[in-house]
Amino acid sequence: MRPMLHARLVNGRFGDPALFLEMLHRREALLFDAGDLGALSARDLLRVRHLFVTHMHMDHFVGFDSLLRVNVGRAQTIGIITPPGGCARIEHKLHAYDWDLAERYENDLAFEVTEVGREGPETTARFRFKQRFARETLPVPNNWNDVAGLKLTTALLEHHGPCLGFAVSEPAHVNIWKTRLEERRLPIGKWLQDLKGAIVAKKADDWMIHIAPGDDRPLCDLRDLVTVSRGQMIAYVTDVADTADNRAAIAELAAGADLFFLEARFASDAAYLARQRAHLTTRASGEIARAVDDARSRASGKKPHAH
Repeated sequence: MRPMLHARLVNGRFGDPALFLEMLHRREALLFDAGDLGALSARDLLRVRHLFVTHMHMDHFVGFDSLLRVNVGRAQTIGIITPPGGCARIEHKLHAYDWDLAERYENDLAFEVTEVGREGPETTARFRFKQRFARETLPVPNNWNDVAGLKLTTALLEHHGPCLGFAVSEPAHVNIWKTRLEERRLPIGKWLQDLKGAIVAKKADDWMIHIAPGDDRPLCDLRDLVTVSRGQMIAYVTDVADTADNRAAIAELAAGADLFFLEARFASDAAYLARQRAHLTTRASGEIARAVDDARSRASGKKPHAH
């Protein structure tokens, strides 16, 4: 069964933090942290619809300008999740530039930023290019944690200040059987995404799926084309202090992860430096990954891969 979520570290294991997450058969992509993004093509950057920022140290956010520059002049809305204080920092960053020609552009670019704290979302602000990125306060959307059909989970952790950990998961994994499509002489097309969406949303049997002009069929006639299994889950945590509270929160966040990205900034014999700089050692990361692995094994018998 082909996985839907495909993640890659933009700068490898030792460069600036940035995780690019693609979704099978989907144009949009997700980005976790925005360190140096020079390794991503303009095409990749234009696919980013959601950016999740753990915290705003330079090596985690310096690439935001690359994302901004390639999108100026395009009709696009990009959602950003940050720890508390993120709206003000993004506002200052956007206002560092002159936008004297903004009104001449036809298309508008918008960033919708939601700050998430320990109890969940706290505030949302929008910054629009054609308004020269003046801050607009918005109500926090009810679906703030529904990103591209995936469920977003967060944990507020401690670094030198608040730092978010993230996990995204499919509600369910719907697999289309190509052999069954061929047996019934059904075409491959956009309607298959509609079929998957209807299955995940648990639509009634009489829900109609549009296959082609003049060919609409009820969901009950198409269910045999798919199988449904547990969805993928990917967790991402970086730059956190080795504290009991952090360990417990990370283990809970990543407990169902199939793929778990966790930093290990210092070797185990440099624990003193790690404590001073509020980072993990390789030993601490391994112990946290083992705790996540044990929880995953107890739940399903399938183990995550820690990076």
